[in-house]
Amino acid sequence: MKNNVPLIITIIVSILITGCSSFGKGITEAILEKQKAEDTRVCEIWGEDFNGLKPHLDNKLGKMKVLMIHGVGDHKPGYSTEFFEKLAKELELSVTSKAYKNIKLSAPENPEKPLGNLRVNRYLSKDRSKELIFYELTWSEITSKEKEVLAYDNSGEYSFRRAEVNDLMKRFSNDTGPDPIIYLGESRESILQSFAQAFCWMTYGNWDELPQVNNAICELPDISAIINDNYAFVSHSLGSRITIDGMQRIASKLENRIESGDLYLFNIKETLKDKEIPIYMMSNQLPILQLGRKLPEVIGQKDSYCNADGKNYSQRMVAKTPIIAFSDPNDLLSYAIPQGFVEKYLDSRLCINVTNININIAYVFDIFGLGKFANPMEAHIGYDTDDRVVSLIAKGIKAENNEFIKNGRCRWIETID
Repeated sequence: MKNNVPLIITIIVSILITGCSSFGKGITEAILEKQKAEDTRVCEIWGEDFNGLKPHLDNKLGKMKVLMIHGVGDHKPGYSTEFFEKLAKELELSVTSKAYKNIKLSAPENPEKPLGNLRVNRYLSKDRSKELIFYELTWSEITSKEKEVLAYDNSGEYSFRRAEVNDLMKRFSNDTGPDPIIYLGESRESILQSFAQAFCWMTYGNWDELPQVNNAICELPDISAIINDNYAFVSHSLGSRITIDGMQRIASKLENRIESGDLYLFNIKETLKDKEIPIYMMSNQLPILQLGRKLPEVIGQKDSYCNADGKNYSQRMVAKTPIIAFSDPNDLLSYAIPQGFVEKYLDSRLCINVTNININIAYVFDIFGLGKFANPMEAHIGYDTDDRVVSLIAKGIKAENNEFIKNGRCRWIETID
C-alpha cells in the first residue's frame, strides 16, 4: 500500500483541482457520480429523543428564537443565510421581513470597544400564526486584527514560492488556525462579552422592540420575554466552545451579582431555571478545546443540581441543556462527546445531556480500489447546508415528523441510564 500513496495523493489532488477532467473525464466522473447517486452516507444518532424547533413554533405566548455562533476563520455578516433559509423552508415559514436588523455590538462598560455584529432575521408562516426570529452572531472582527501579524505570509512575496494547492492550504491555515490560540489569550473575554450581548438581545422582547439603529447596548434581558419565549443555539466548531463558556460565564456573573443584592438579576436567574435551551453543535470540538483549560467552577455534581431532590437543585442555571453534537468522522477537526465528558469538564449548573450524531457530510468515494477518500474540507464546512442536519434541527427525531428517520436514512439508537 505504501507504494500507492503517491498515486492516491495525485488522484485526490486532481479530483480537487480539475474535477477529474485531466484523466479520463467520462469514465472517472461516471464512476464517482454513480457512487454519489447511491448516497450510502452514514447517519447514526446515539442519545435521547429530541423534538427540534418545530413544536415550539406553536407557542402562542412567546416566540421561537435561535442564535447562531460561527467557528474559526473570518466571517462576514450574512454567513448563515443559506442555513436559515433552508431551515425556514423545512419549518414551512414562507414569509419574511423586508429587511434584517443589524446591531453593532459593544461592551456595556466600554461603548467604544467593538464586539462584532448581530444580524437578526424574522420568518413567519403564511397565516402569520408561527414565527421564528433568527440571530446571527459574527465575532471574528475581534480576532481578525490579531491575525494581521500573519498577513505577510499571504502576500505575493512569500505565497508565489508555494505550489498552488499548498498555497491554498496555507491561506486556509492562516485564516483558521490562529483563532483557537487567540481565544485562549486576552481576546477570550471580549468574545464571551460578544456572546453575552447577543444572548441579551435574544432575550429582549419581540421583533418590533429590537433597535433600528446600528449601535446599541443591551443592558438587561427582558424577564417577561424569558418567561414566554423559547431559545436554541446553533454553533460551529470553536463557536460551540464559545457557547458553553458563554453560558458558564453568565451563570457565574449572575451568581456574583445576586450575592451583592441585585433583585432584578435574581428574578432573571429564577426565570432561566425553568428553561430548556438546546445547543445544536456542528463539527463539535469540545474535547480538543478542553485541553490545557481550567475547569469550570462547578463540575461533577449534575445529580445535585439537576435532579428535583438534589441539594443544589435551586442553584441550577437552566432546567436542561440538550447538546446535539453533529460529527463527521472524516472531518479532521470534529470529535464526538465521550461518556463522562459532561460530568468531568462541563458546568453542572447547565444540566447538560448529550446526543451524538455520527454523520457523513462529505461523500466517501472508492478511488479505483486504492482506498476510500472523503474531502475533509467538505466534511468540516458542509454541516449547515446538509438536508439531514437541517431536518434534524427543525423536526427532531420522531419518525412521524422526520422523513430521514422514517425512510431509514438516519438511524436512531436510544440510550438510557
